[in-house]
Amino acid sequence: MTLFLKIFLWFWLAMALIVGAVTLVTRTLQTEPIVRQWQVIVGESMNVHSQTAAQIYDAQGVAGLDVFLKRLESSERTSAVGFYRANGERIAGDNLQIDVSNTLRDAISSGETEFERFETYFLIGKSTTLANGETAVLVAQRERPRMSSSYALTTTQIWQIAAVILTAGLLCYALANYLTSPIVKLRHAARQFAEGDLQTRLNIKRHDELGELAREFDQMAERIETLVTSEKRLTQDISHELRSPLARLNVALELARAKSDNGTKTFIERIETESNRLNEMISRLLVLSKLETGSETFSRTEVNLTKTLEQVASDANFEAQANGKAVKILEKDQVKIFGNENLLRSAIENVLRNAVRYTRDETAVEVKLTRANKRAVISVRDYGAGVPETELANLFRPFYRVQAARERKTGGIGLGLAIAERAVHAHGGTIAAANTENGLAVEIELPTLG
Repeated sequence: MTLFLKIFLWFWLAMALIVGAVTLVTRTLQTEPIVRQWQVIVGESMNVHSQTAAQIYDAQGVAGLDVFLKRLESSERTSAVGFYRANGERIAGDNLQIDVSNTLRDAISSGETEFERFETYFLIGKSTTLANGETAVLVAQRERPRMSSSYALTTTQIWQIAAVILTAGLLCYALANYLTSPIVKLRHAARQFAEGDLQTRLNIKRHDELGELAREFDQMAERIETLVTSEKRLTQDISHELRSPLARLNVALELARAKSDNGTKTFIERIETESNRLNEMISRLLVLSKLETGSETFSRTEVNLTKTLEQVASDANFEAQANGKAVKILEKDQVKIFGNENLLRSAIENVLRNAVRYTRDETAVEVKLTRANKRAVISVRDYGAGVPETELANLFRPFYRVQAARERKTGGIGLGLAIAERAVHAHGGTIAAANTENGLAVEIELPTLG
């Protein structure tokens, strides 16, 4: 799950929970004020009714009181009404089928309207004084106030809550996007920078921590670009400058060879060998520099990759046979790509020569060319000692040697695979190395035509 989705969902969930909690608490807290308000209203009416009942009883007796109590029972949400003496004797009204002693006691002792709560109703009592000084209590059994209209959410309220949650979701989406968009841009920029686009910049205009991070990234990228560009330019300049003295050295060698005798011939040949190695190194450095800096535009045409691979493999096999090795093409599909044939030939040749160099004697380097999903895959496998897993990522670095002594012994200068990688990348492809059970496999993947 992405950081954006995490922030968005957590914020939205938090907002939804807050809305739900506020709604629930509000509805819950509203019930007590409603009950208290109902009790106040009922208490006032019971006070009036109890006094009226006492006056009717004093003036009209039990018969008149019964009529009054019946009228009370029918006019309000009252299931039963009774008028009692302090000792619990019923004077008039209904004979309530429940124990009213607690209500009588509380009403007499407090002189106020008392409410005894049951599951579905209230027992309400209010004391009064008769003309003869006797205390009597008016007791009514009433249904509990209905809260459905207060609790239950109406359709309008449900839509209002949904609108609030939806609005909160939109705000959370905007906030999550605001927080994560610089991080997404930074991730893309870091990927582009890692792929070699040293001119990648964020240019984010924000005055917070993320803005500071973006500006520091831009400063870092600019500094690295300056250093890398300077290094590549220095390498290219040095390579060009070495060409002139090297050419003069070769001329001097030819003159020395013409005047040499058997005693100095061996030394001259040694100097010539080292001169040729130096010339090869300079040539490779120039090619690598051009590939890295993009200072030269290579012409591109339709290339028969199958034919190019066959030619390179044939040349490598001829060289390998001198050392008791071989190069074999196990599989070859017909593949055509759009690119520069010389660069592609150089990339394949460098990989093959590296494999031939390190495969064991009396073994063959295996080559495959396959095509699938508009991609061509060249696989080169040797039967050598392989490479430590921690060193695989460094194989394509210029001048990198897994074992310096071995490289010098075999004559390698650590530029072949670096040139191969740059050439493959220039064609929109990838190159990777992996250890096998008994050697190393290098795989080149390139886009095909059609």
